[in-house]
Amino acid sequence: MKQTILTVDDSRTMRDMLRLALVAAGYRVIEAIDGVDGLQVLTGEKPDVIITDINMPNLDGFGFIEAVRKDVAWRGTPILVLTTESDAEKKARARDAGATGWIVKPFSPDKLVQAIRRVAA
Repeated sequence: MKQTILTVDDSRTMRDMLRLALVAAGYRVIEAIDGVDGLQVLTGEKPDVIITDINMPNLDGFGFIEAVRKDVAWRGTPILVLTTESDAEKKARARDAGATGWIVKPFSPDKLVQAIRRVAA
């Protein structure tokens, strides 16, 4: 069975780029447009890995990660942050919220898939 990846990003272009890279690597991809939508998607899906942006309207990536980690059902699900941010303080904040890893945009599809394989093993 294919592993499922939830992508949470307010950029349509970024969601499309992620979908292309992940589907080509053999993953099933589900999408959300922001943190609020991501939490809604999680009520009906069980992704193997979550990839989230940080800077989004309604509920940013930090708030989304914190909300996901509060639910015992999602505590073990790897969460990768994919963002243009590279600030050490923001990385630490994401890690403290419960993020598993950090990838800076623009991303290499190969490196993204490698990161997913590492955390989903």
